[in-house]
Amino acid sequence: MNDQVLRFADPDELVERAAGMLATQIAGYQSDPERIVHLCLTGGRIAQRLYDSFASRLEAAGADPGRMELWWTDERFTSTDDPARHAGPALAKLAGKFQLDPARTHPMPAADGVADADAAAATYAKELGDVVFDICLLSIGPEGHVAGIFPGHPSFDLQTQTVIGLSESPKGEGDRISLTIAALERSHEVWFLANGDDKAAAVAEALTGSSDTPAGIVRGRKATKWFIDRDAGHDLPWFECTW
Repeated sequence: MNDQVLRFADPDELVERAAGMLATQIAGYQSDPERIVHLCLTGGRIAQRLYDSFASRLEAAGADPGRMELWWTDERFTSTDDPARHAGPALAKLAGKFQLDPARTHPMPAADGVADADAAAATYAKELGDVVFDICLLSIGPEGHVAGIFPGHPSFDLQTQTVIGLSESPKGEGDRISLTIAALERSHEVWFLANGDDKAAAVAEALTGSSDTPAGIVRGRKATKWFIDRDAGHDLPWFECTW
């Protein structure tokens, strides 16, 4: 299935449009009154801004937050109260707008001084089971990494596991936990988020389907959408703006 590229003038427009589309898409899935929507969240500044806008739009879109199951693509393996973790800020933004169901909220394990990142990853893999994400949000790095999966790194080669621990991440930020490409590709829809000219080369390469970068490989089973601002898209050979 072809990627859909949605290009916006600036990060503000990207955030507002993506948040509105996400709320509307979740409401659409929930037109089946028995449907629980599995949403996988990612880290990154643009994603955190999206969560704030998204949370404000759910009610107006007709979506039911109580029928959302929240997962994470990757996480820093640090203490729960570490502000560098992805889950804490995201949950704070969401919980400020609606009540979260703890039974349907699945942040990755935090460091407790006992289990290491590998053991924590195994715990999350058991919790995840065979869940298929309805929508998986992914930020893309300047070198084409997604979640904790980096090009030219052993994490890129692990296709049989669903969750892994990383003790030597190329980002050099300590231990991490990440879904693998195999787990990410269990998504019905993958939505990439990219802003800034430092992402332009990676976006252009990924959209060719390059097998050299994780972003070039991960695709949704039904749809793959790219939400990019003008700077992140300036290396593309076309201009397409769709909403």
